[in-house]
Amino acid sequence: MNPVHSPWIRRWSGAAAPRLRLVCLPHAGGSASFYRPWAALLPPEVELLGVQYPGREDRFEDPATDSMDELVTALADVLPPLLDRPYALFGHSMGSAVAWELAHELGRRGAPAPRRLFVSGRAAPGTAVVGDVHRQDDDVLCAELRRLGGTSGDVLEDPGLRALILGTVRNDYRLIETYRPSARPPLDCPVHVLTGSEDPELDQERLGERAGGWADLTTARTEVRTFPGDHFYLTPRRREVVATVLRRMDPSLTTGGHVWPSTP
Repeated sequence: MNPVHSPWIRRWSGAAAPRLRLVCLPHAGGSASFYRPWAALLPPEVELLGVQYPGREDRFEDPATDSMDELVTALADVLPPLLDRPYALFGHSMGSAVAWELAHELGRRGAPAPRRLFVSGRAAPGTAVVGDVHRQDDDVLCAELRRLGGTSGDVLEDPGLRALILGTVRNDYRLIETYRPSARPPLDCPVHVLTGSEDPELDQERLGERAGGWADLTTARTEVRTFPGDHFYLTPRRREVVATVLRRMDPSLTTGGHVWPSTP
């Protein structure tokens, strides 16, 4: 196993020498632990790398990242030693924009390109609707979290827990709402767009517009997969999502007698 230690990366693997790596980037307010349950659904050949943004969980005291450029630069600084074998990037919501920017920054530095880019729950950079939730009061921010789902109502009703998470969520919303992507040439890796059937952030009408705009950001194939559920469809549909990712990364991972997740 490559001895890379960084506060930015959490590593879960079932093998000493994985054949592939899956790098997962969380949503606004999210953390690496959002993806940890995926580790039990992955074969030993695949190592799961969860990105841990500062300002949460074990990085609670680390200064928050103020801009997309700062965030992507920090990740591009630490990831290259882990890109010594084929890998894919998976980003949910804000994480999809981070993944796209990271793919470009790694390419600019001459690092290996991702085999595939999985983008979930958000339209393409430059086309996604941008609001100003980060400028609103706590009640508006809580209403936004309730709208999207994924945050327990008990957490939002508890003054202590509410205060604990809202600072991080507000900073992430500031980052993604003030983010303005630069014009870039398209990527050359396949892009897989995933969303929930009732996701208010990436609905079926928006998907019909060049796969939410993602089809214009690659010269390779763009695929859309819709799962039952809302913005956080990934949690109840975890097995199906992981099976889809595995099949696209390498079809042999879901065949050959292994009992890995499978979709109908």
